[in-house]
Order: sequence, then structure tokens, then C-alpha cells
Amino acid sequence: MAKLFIVRHGQAAFGQANYDQLSNVGWQQARWLGEYFAERELTFHRVVAGDLQRQQDTAKGVLEGMADTNSPIVTHAGLNEYDGEMMYQAFTGQSNQHLHQKRDFKDYWRTFRSAYEAWIDDELTDITETWGDFGSRVEEAIAHACEGAGREDAVLVVTSGGVIGSALTALVEGPQRGAINFNFQFRNTGFCEVIMGRSARRLLSFNNVPHLDRAGRRHALTHV
Repeated sequence: MAKLFIVRHGQAAFGQANYDQLSNVGWQQARWLGEYFAERELTFHRVVAGDLQRQQDTAKGVLEGMADTNSPIVTHAGLNEYDGEMMYQAFTGQSNQHLHQKRDFKDYWRTFRSAYEAWIDDELTDITETWGDFGSRVEEAIAHACEGAGREDAVLVVTSGGVIGSALTALVEGPQRGAINFNFQFRNTGFCEVIMGRSARRLLSFNNVPHLDRAGRRHALTHV
């Protein structure tokens, strides 16, 4: 059966006006992950990423670490993260969530989680994407990434925590709010492995960071 590797992007610029860029640590995390994949002698039938900069650059970093100069990165916007600013504004009536992040980190996350729950429960108005629409486009993107993969093929998908939370919740048929926990605990450049059968998918492993669980790399175990 084909195996799908779903990777969360590297550390981005949390608390900055432009979150969508990798930090130096984020780039290193991606390259280390690529080196780990090379150690496992993995090759990918297809590499797919959303069109956000942090997703594209993570995919590039992974391929650099693998010394893979041939594999193209297929872009699929269905793998883009939800619009957190949209969610935050609809719930609080305020903009510039990065200022809240800087002012009071803990209060920001309490507020954002409540906004996330309200979005899942279809309680927000004036939004550009519902929770159901988000899940549908994530499912379509993953199906597209795996299209045509053979039994022995591996597919790499680079995306974001919210996408992973939605995908895994659907995979394990869990409660919808469980997607929040999948999302918030997923580490930067952590990956999960999914067995892709013709009629079923099975979660094989979750939130793996063997490339960071090594001497001298503890600083690179991040979540943002």
C-alpha cells in the first residue's frame, strides 16, 4: 500500500505581522527532516505543498536535506492553513491578532481556542470559509496528492497544523473539536504516516520528530 507522509511546516514568525515565513530554526528543522528521510532511503513519488511561503520553503528545505535536486514541488492551495485572522476578527470584532500575541501570549491562546471552537460549531458570521468547507478542500487536496500512487510509493505532503488536525479527525472519525488538540500539539516539521489503501486509510504514526530528538537539537523542538 502507498504511504503518505504529512509534514507540518517549520517554525514560522509567530507574533510578527508577517507570520508566513520560516525562522532560521524553521529552515534547519526542514533540512534535518530531509536528512532523516535520506537516512531511511526514502524517495517520494510526489511532493505536494500548499502555496503559503512557510509550506513551500519547508518542502524546499526537506528536499535540500535529501540532496534531491530533481523532484518538483507540486502546489495545491487546498493544503493552505485556515485564515486565523478571519476567525479571530469574527470572534472578537478586533484585528491585528499579532499585537494580542505580543501583549499577552496566554490570553491570546485562550481567546483563539474559543474562536476555533466557535468556528467548528458554526457560530461565527461574516467569514470567508466554514469549517465544513475547510474540511472538504483538505480532503480533496490529500486525495489529489495521492492520485496515481502505487503500492510501494511514498507521497510527501507539506502543510500546516490546522490542515493536519482536520485530516486526522476525519481519518479517526473523532469528534470535530478534537481537531484543535491534533493541531495545537503538532510540532514543527513533525510528521505522521498514513497507509493509503484503495478503500481505506490507516494512521500508522503521529507527530514524529526523530530528526529533532538528537543531541544538540532540543532547541529545535517547537510548536509555532
